Formats: sequence, structure tokens, C-alpha cells
Amino acid sequence: MAHLYTASIATNVPARSKAAARCLADAQATASACAALLARTEARAYAARVARLAVRSLYQELCLYPKPGLVSLVDNGSHDDMDARTFVRSLFSLRHYFRQICLAGWDNAAFSHLRQLGIEAEAAMLRATRGINTHRGAIFSLGLLCASAGRARAQGMASSPASLRAVLLIRWGSELAGHAAVKPAQQHSSNGLRVAARYAVSGAREEGALGLPSVFEVGVPALLAATARGASPRCARIDTLYALMAHVSDSNVYHRAGPAGAQFVRQQAQRFLALGGTAHQRWHTLALQDHQNFVGLRLSPGGAADLLAASCLVQALAGPAA
Repeated sequence: MAHLYTASIATNVPARSKAAARCLADAQATASACAALLARTEARAYAARVARLAVRSLYQELCLYPKPGLVSLVDNGSHDDMDARTFVRSLFSLRHYFRQICLAGWDNAAFSHLRQLGIEAEAAMLRATRGINTHRGAIFSLGLLCASAGRARAQGMASSPASLRAVLLIRWGSELAGHAAVKPAQQHSSNGLRVAARYAVSGAREEGALGLPSVFEVGVPALLAATARGASPRCARIDTLYALMAHVSDSNVYHRAGPAGAQFVRQQAQRFLALGGTAHQRWHTLALQDHQNFVGLRLSPGGAADLLAASCLVQALAGPAA
């Protein structure tokens, strides 16, 4: 009888081993699926947070005042075709784009995919604003930052300024360089591309190919320096805007007023900063005078404004729980 029992066990060993193997495989597959689901949930939550920070950064730029020639909640600056409500509609239209491009970065998408998301976002913006370009530059620069933030988080990296720029250049630098080298037909060019071709100044494409140097080498350091000396967030952003105006070859200004207008913007910005910026006792009066002068000359440094928003986004991403 003992012999028969032993034989029965021996006969069932292969079947039991196969069943155990199937159970183990099923458990591993379930664990893998759960891990993937958790990772995707984390990615979506992070992308939603990054999108909120991007929209908030653009709104912070809109609310700033006085800022020379630019649209604010107070007035329309040098613009007859847009006001704060136009900008708010534009912001609302971009909220899904920032989330989508952050997820694309998380997924290590090619630049061609990021570009397509940007094209779709621009179309959504133009529908929301009835054809008015409010945030074309921001779609490009903040979109790249959102994608870089997603890629950095997916790789377990901190969202520091250095990490964001490194990810941008390492992952998409060569593709961005190729994108900058392509010259579209004149009839399909934006104002910025036509300005770049006419006056040989760099634009958003070149900025992207170099890893957004105006953001990481001018805007963010200016924000940090102003904050370190005790400036309020509002004053830090005013100083940063002027630092960018003094540095950037703004295609918006070139389009409206040519090289002479661009030189005037740089000179006024340098003058404001040389007097101490917002640390000067009469900074508000000086900035308001600049605003009135820019409106009189129809000057609007919109490129610097977009880069200010991008700098605010980098600062926010580097903050707690980003």
C-alpha cells in the first residue's frame, strides 16, 4: 500500500509543477500589470501637476503690472486686438496640451510627436482667441519644459534647472537642432521666422536647439537673485522681465519696430536695471513711465514675456513637491 501511495505522488509531480509554474506566471503577470498601472497613475498625476504649474506661470505673467507695452489685467498695453480676456481664453485652451506633452516626455516620445502636439495646441489657441496669436512662443518653450519635466521624473531625476536643461539637450537636442535648421517657405512662416530671416536674429527655434539659454542663463538666475535679496514674487518677476528684455532679441519687437525699436527696448531695460531695478525707491514710477513710452511707440516685448513665464515654470518645478 505504501508503495502504491508513493507511486501516485511521483506520477503527479510534473502536473503539480506545471500548475505551480502557471500560478507563478499568473502572479508575476498580475504584479507587472499592477506596477504598470501604478506607474501610469503616477505619470498622469505628475503631468496634471506640471500642467497646472504651466498655466499658473502664464497667468502670473498676465497679472504682472506695470510691464512695458504688454497686456495685463489693467490695460491692453500696445495691443488693439487683444486684452486680458483673450489671454485667459488662450490659457484655458492650453491646459490639456501641457499635460499631454508632459506625458509624451515621460514616455520618451520623439520630437516629431512633441511638435505635432504643439501644432494642435496652436490650432486650439487660435480657435479660442478667434485667430489672435497670444501664446505661440509659450506653446514652444513651456511645452519643451513640460516634456523635459516628464522625462526627468520618469528617469527618477529631480526637477532642478540643471536636470531639466540636461534632459532637454540630451533627449531632443539633435532633433531641435535639425528643426532650427529647416527654413519653411515664406508664405508658411510666422512673424518670428520672417524677422529672423530679415534681421539675422535668433528666435524660438534657435533657443530650443541651445537648451533655452535665455531661460536657464538669464531668466531663472534673475528670479533667484531677486528672491535671494528679499524681493517679493511680483518684484522678482518685474526684475526678471527687464533682465530678459535687456538680453533677448525679441522677434515681436523687431516685427513691430525693426532694429531701432529693439535697441530702444534693450536700452530702457538696461537703464532700469542699472538704477537697481525694483530695489530702487521709485521703481514703480520708472516702470510705469516705460510702459507709457512703449505704448506710445507701439512696442510689445512679447518674447520676453513668454520667457518670463517659462522661467517661472522652471522655478515652480524646482520647488517643493514638484
